[in-house]
Amino acid sequence: MDDDGPGQAEGARPLAASVLAARLEPGLYLVATPIGTARDITLRALDVLNAADLLAAEDTRTLRHLMSIHGIPLRGRRILAYHDHNADRARPAILQAVERGQSVAYCSDAGTPLVADPGFRLSRDVAQAGGRVHAVPGASALLAALTVAGLPTDRFLFAGFAPSQKGARRRWLDQQARLDATVVIFESPRRVKDMLRDLCEIDGDRDIAVCRELTKKFEEVLRGPARSVMEAIPEEGLRGEIVVVMAPGGAEVADDGAVRAALAERAGRMSLRDAAAEVAAAVGRPRKDVYRMALAMQEERDDDDHAVD
Repeated sequence: MDDDGPGQAEGARPLAASVLAARLEPGLYLVATPIGTARDITLRALDVLNAADLLAAEDTRTLRHLMSIHGIPLRGRRILAYHDHNADRARPAILQAVERGQSVAYCSDAGTPLVADPGFRLSRDVAQAGGRVHAVPGASALLAALTVAGLPTDRFLFAGFAPSQKGARRRWLDQQARLDATVVIFESPRRVKDMLRDLCEIDGDRDIAVCRELTKKFEEVLRGPARSVMEAIPEEGLRGEIVVVMAPGGAEVADDGAVRAALAERAGRMSLRDAAAEVAAAVGRPRKDVYRMALAMQEERDDDDHAVD
């Protein structure tokens, strides 16, 4: 996390912000933290960090640094480490604190907790034990990437990190590329070119955006067909945090021959309209187009019958 970033004007005059320390209700508070620029913290997040009875963090040093930047004192409170390697050992202490009526603020290393971090089981176990779980929303690399990618956002899937091994990654990408939704992928800066090379074997014309260092000083977004973006990336990869956004693949559309074969198979046992509706749904073609094709086939059969007579 950086101390500054884009949008922080040189020579800007600081203004006083009201950070509250009113007592929080007991429960677990999942606090979103900046993904780059420290000033992306919300006032409510600062309130919660200021007032929580117990602090927990994926990286305690990162949280201490963030609190120091914004003048939030520890006041004798401890910061409990909670990450992938100690989650099973650390979780009972947090559950006990909530059961005792305390408030616990949990922060992942950056961004919104539970998105590609170990907070899921903690949130689930607190809820199952009858405790309250509160969201303190804010920065998210997932949503930031969707915002700047210039790709459809009406339906999207967060796919997490791509597999590191080539074979597994190639199969995984093939699955993601078939989805009728924009796909958001986290990737290592060193492996991003290899991942895009694999994607090009599947669909080099697929529109993508590679987002680097979002909200930070050297923020960069590479947009275009996968092949063009891949060629623009150095062989050694990139530097910084990477999010890849991939345009929807859409359903595969059957050709006319397949549609005619499907209609012919239903001829005589279904009405023309019912056959057209069923085939259109099955092959991903507009119903009216399939119905026109069915009418034309019916006319051809009628003409053949007349010729025989």
